[in-house]
Amino acid sequence: MTRIGSAEPSGEKVLMYFIAKFAHLAGLTMIAAGLIGVFVTDMRSRQLSDLKIYAEVVRTGSVFYRGLVTPGGLLLLASGWYLTAEYYNGWNFIEIPWLAGMIFLFAYEFIEGNTLMRVHYRKLHRYIRESEEKGYVTEDLQIERDDELSSFSHFLDVPNLMVIVSLGAIKPATWTHFIVGVGLALTLAIILNYMLPRLYPWQVNHEEESDFSKNTRLSSTS
Repeated sequence: MTRIGSAEPSGEKVLMYFIAKFAHLAGLTMIAAGLIGVFVTDMRSRQLSDLKIYAEVVRTGSVFYRGLVTPGGLLLLASGWYLTAEYYNGWNFIEIPWLAGMIFLFAYEFIEGNTLMRVHYRKLHRYIRESEEKGYVTEDLQIERDDELSSFSHFLDVPNLMVIVSLGAIKPATWTHFIVGVGLALTLAIILNYMLPRLYPWQVNHEEESDFSKNTRLSSTS
């Protein structure tokens, strides 16, 4: 095993090293583009009152997630596993703060994206179809798109990615950078999760039909 510090591998490992590095950067680019796309479509969907437009924006966000985030994550996982095993002595990565921090945050992102967000999008699509069939926004759809845990995860994705990128770029020798970065990412996600739903409220008024549902019902009957 050859540990890569400032020096690059030599001999027959050079080609594989640069292929893995290229794949790693390609995966990072795909994930970044996908997460930003998901974030933008999520923000846009909060401002909409027309069911058809809302449904299309949600489906666009799902395309970003399935078409960029998921394959980018798999590419990043495969290339990262190879680089860590081949050049950082496998499990010894835990002794390198910047590398361990990147792996921990990526593991969270990968698990969260393939569990919580996958279920969230699946429910959204199901409730959107039900709402389209009924001609108005159902309470299930209102509740699901206002789910605080899913919203918090959306808001945390991009800051979390920024911390991962900063760890790989700066390569700090201590855990301070990781701790401060995670703290800032969590703080920003909490602020966004508190402020944005109040800027674009979605709660169902059980005594009076919400504007979202009214507009949708009118548009479907016109």
